[in-house]
Amino acid sequence: MVTGRDLRAIDEDMPLFALGLINSAVVLGGKSLGRHSELLTIIQDDLFRAMMHVALSSKNSLILSIICNIVLNLYHHHRRHLKLQLESFFSYVTIRLAQGKHGGTYQQQEAAMESLVSFCRQPTFMSELYVNFDCNILCSNLFEELGSLLSKSAFPVNCPLSTLHVLSLEGLIAVVRCIADRSSSAAESLEPYVDVPVHGYVPFWTLKCSCYEDPEYWVDFVRKQKIIKQKLMIGVDHFNRDIKKGFEYLQEMQLLHDTLDASSVACFFRFAPGLDKTIVGDFLGDPDEFALQVLEEFTKTFDFRDMSLDMALRIFLETFRLPGEAQKIHRILEAFAAWYHEQSPQVLADKDAAFVLAYSVILLNTDQHNSQVKKKMSEEDFIRNNRKINAGQDLPRDYLSNLYRSILKHEIKMSYESGAGVTEMTSSRWISLIYKSRNASPYILCDAQPWLDYEMFATISGPAVAAVSVVFDHAEDEEVVKLCEDGFLAIAKVGSAYHMVEVLDKLMVSLCTFTTLLNPVGSTEELLMSFNEDVKACTATVTVFKIANLYGDHLRASWGNVVDCIVQLQKLGLLAACVSNVAAEVLDMRNEPVSGRGLGGTGSISSGSKKKTTGLIGKFSQFLSLDSDETEIQPTEDQLAAHQRTLTAIEACHIESIITESTFLQVESLVQLAKALVSVANRSQKVGSSAEDETTAVFCLDLLIAVVLHNRDRILLLWHDIYEHIANIVQTAMVQSLLVERAVFGLLRICQRLLPYKEELGEELLRSLQVILKLDARIAYTLCERITQEVMQLVKANARHIKSPTSWKTVSSLLALTARHPEASDPGFEALSFIMLDGAHLTQANYVLFLDAARAFAETSTGDIERSIRALDLMAGSTKCLITWSNQSSIDGFEGDLDPVRVQKISQELTDMWIKVVQALRKFASDPRDPVRNFAVLSLQRCISAAEAMHLPAMIMGQAFDQVLFVMLDELLEIAVTRSAKEYQNMETTLLLAVKTVSKVFLQFMEQLLMLPNFPAIWSAVLNHMGKYMKTRLQERGNDNKLQESIPELLKNMLLVMRARGVLVEGNTRDGYTLWELTWHYVQAIAPSLEEEFSQEATRTKPILVEAVTST
Repeated sequence: MVTGRDLRAIDEDMPLFALGLINSAVVLGGKSLGRHSELLTIIQDDLFRAMMHVALSSKNSLILSIICNIVLNLYHHHRRHLKLQLESFFSYVTIRLAQGKHGGTYQQQEAAMESLVSFCRQPTFMSELYVNFDCNILCSNLFEELGSLLSKSAFPVNCPLSTLHVLSLEGLIAVVRCIADRSSSAAESLEPYVDVPVHGYVPFWTLKCSCYEDPEYWVDFVRKQKIIKQKLMIGVDHFNRDIKKGFEYLQEMQLLHDTLDASSVACFFRFAPGLDKTIVGDFLGDPDEFALQVLEEFTKTFDFRDMSLDMALRIFLETFRLPGEAQKIHRILEAFAAWYHEQSPQVLADKDAAFVLAYSVILLNTDQHNSQVKKKMSEEDFIRNNRKINAGQDLPRDYLSNLYRSILKHEIKMSYESGAGVTEMTSSRWISLIYKSRNASPYILCDAQPWLDYEMFATISGPAVAAVSVVFDHAEDEEVVKLCEDGFLAIAKVGSAYHMVEVLDKLMVSLCTFTTLLNPVGSTEELLMSFNEDVKACTATVTVFKIANLYGDHLRASWGNVVDCIVQLQKLGLLAACVSNVAAEVLDMRNEPVSGRGLGGTGSISSGSKKKTTGLIGKFSQFLSLDSDETEIQPTEDQLAAHQRTLTAIEACHIESIITESTFLQVESLVQLAKALVSVANRSQKVGSSAEDETTAVFCLDLLIAVVLHNRDRILLLWHDIYEHIANIVQTAMVQSLLVERAVFGLLRICQRLLPYKEELGEELLRSLQVILKLDARIAYTLCERITQEVMQLVKANARHIKSPTSWKTVSSLLALTARHPEASDPGFEALSFIMLDGAHLTQANYVLFLDAARAFAETSTGDIERSIRALDLMAGSTKCLITWSNQSSIDGFEGDLDPVRVQKISQELTDMWIKVVQALRKFASDPRDPVRNFAVLSLQRCISAAEAMHLPAMIMGQAFDQVLFVMLDELLEIAVTRSAKEYQNMETTLLLAVKTVSKVFLQFMEQLLMLPNFPAIWSAVLNHMGKYMKTRLQERGNDNKLQESIPELLKNMLLVMRARGVLVEGNTRDGYTLWELTWHYVQAIAPSLEEEFSQEATRTKPILVEAVTST
């Protein structure tokens, strides 16, 4: 005896058994089933229809699973023949059940979702969905629907994470993984299709691809189809809200004729998906002449050949909702009847017969399927009601009986919600589908190439990031966390492959939130302990830096979040030493003493130290204690292990590679990274910031400088931001700090490193050093020695790369400032000597600048006298360069390389430089320090002597006597007379050197001086000063009157030379005083005995008259 439960078991076993056989047949038959048209027809029609019916009617999830497995196998072997059947199965069965609709059980929902996940794991499934359906104007957007379903179903809303959520996430990640696997072959040629404006009306429903087998043809075709479909959907939306605006938009998009015509509007009603069927029905039933034309054209879009009346009517009424107004129904059915009779005249005699019978069928449908009709029409009543309608004749009884039974069994449903899709697969819809499948476009098979992956990923990327993030937030199981991590990485890989920076930024922002590093709450110790114990936070952190290292090219705004995470890890002491030292290594600062605490290093756990911690290790070392006798709280073994795991994980992230590998970042990403470092540093150096904030600012500055130095070939992209940041630090600093040190010396190191490689940026780099001159005086004094050492190294390594006057001015200004600093003056002078010694790096552009710098060192009393003398020697020795430049300009002018005007300009510039040198040395001839004073006099003689090699004009030499030599003699004489011997020691030696200098220079340039009209005046001034010096009596100790002894000898020598050259001879006094008389007038006051000696040896040489010299 069989119980009710047994009967139910039998009812379930039979379909399971049958479905198992079908599945085996499909698997074993494989592709061979498609070679038999009869079997293929059964699969296309009866099998799919039956499976859909059973799947929706049965509550057994196992039955649903087997049916879905059969469909998966059919997809593998016969999908090219099952395009519309697959669309219907997904739309009406799996997606609907997975959404929890159609009254299915939770088990069925899981089974449907599991089936969809199985499909999603097929490498080309989602690609083919997108190509064949989303890019087909006449099909639904299956890819978009499935992507939306998977992402929404992954969201746990006010409930814990369930199997369904995880299944949905698996499916979504499977889709992304397939795209990611193909992304490695993505090329620039696969960028998204750019719509080309279409000129003229395009009948979108007639578009065909010339070859559905070759991607070279169908890829561009389906892209164009997708764009048309998107425009069409927008037009449909406008139409559903306002018919007139809808038509206007469609005309603008060239989807309707510029002048509305009935044919194009009819085809729009017939083929555009998503139209409000009620609005279409009302339009078609309107008595307006244009509406009647549209109705006629609309009806002609159907193919009713060899189709029964009820079947034709079902297909016809599927496309719109029949209006409720009788007149509109009459007009619509009249048009239907006329076209049906024209295409199927076999049974009905005329269109009137078709009209009456169609009307009768609609009434029968209402009678049989309206619950409010209590007395139903019988078959006999139906046959009787349709007598004599076929041109006065009865229709065949069997014909009418078949119509009655068809309507009785399968209702013509016209009450579904227009524009919102259908709620079920009706018989009418299925029959219409079978007819459509005969003329449907071929099913396109996709390969492993990423033909349309960009467009696909753009559709699901946003929901995918959100879904993975939400599940990760709720996940507690380790496997789910790992699944989410894989999802994040897959999304990042695709986003990077297709340059989707917004997707990557959104992903990174979400991930950085999960690290718990961006919004720290509590003490450092608590944060560190919490981070060590939070597996998800650690996983998110590792994932963040994996993505930053692998796909940093395409990060933009999210660099700020990444930098925030790095800074927080540094605060927690979790950064590997290589990260904290990455900047120091580049800047060679590893062994430099710095003020303040260190910049990080790996957090470690101390077990017995009594030393108070700084917060980097927290509870893992010891708690802060108020007195040394308090008992320490030691970390547990679990805490130690967790901390070690964290350190290992962070070290494996290779965070330092973000900086060291920034060389390979794309331009936009590199700029954003630099801006992020600046932004975080600026936040940390606000007024009232703590020591920890300053450490953060220093850390960011070091990383920023390291980024710059690793990208020397792209320094122009970064220079503005980093200079503004450093300048802000330097100019606003009021007290010395580690941040100011790093800013100053970082800027100097940047210049040192980049000058050899970026000559075009040399002036800009060196100009930036002027900001150091704006340092607060106290800070500048403290840092002066190290600044000078850096400047010295910069000059020694890059002097040949410094070209412009502005650049040299900056260097000379920095060096000149060091002259009075006790510690900085030595390296400053060393740098100056490197530049000036033997004219190694002196140029006409920097000559005056470094002359002034040398003068500053010579003037200062800081350091020993020897350095002042060396500075004077540098000044005097620089005249060699003036000689070289003068000769070279003369040669260039002679050879025609320089025009005469340019030669004259250079000559004047060199003359001005020479005057500046001798004037400077003249001032030092009055220096209180006798060694400096004496050396200055000798150096002055050297410099003036150099004028001969420079071929300076006689006028310049006359000026040298009037403005330099005579002034020097006057100043020295005044000092000797008015100042104490204690203040100015050994003045006699200086005076003697000065007189000798004047004597030697006069004799050296006598020929040039003779050319001057004021030669007698110059000669008189020489004699006059010698006379004054002869009369000087110094009061200093040890004065042995060497000056009085030497002057007569010097004068005698001068007179002898002048006589030998024919300048000084006794002559006629007719035209005025002779030079001879003028000379002896002064000589008598100096050394009277010289006149008698010269008179005895006088020659008969013609005298040179004073007036004659003047006239010359």
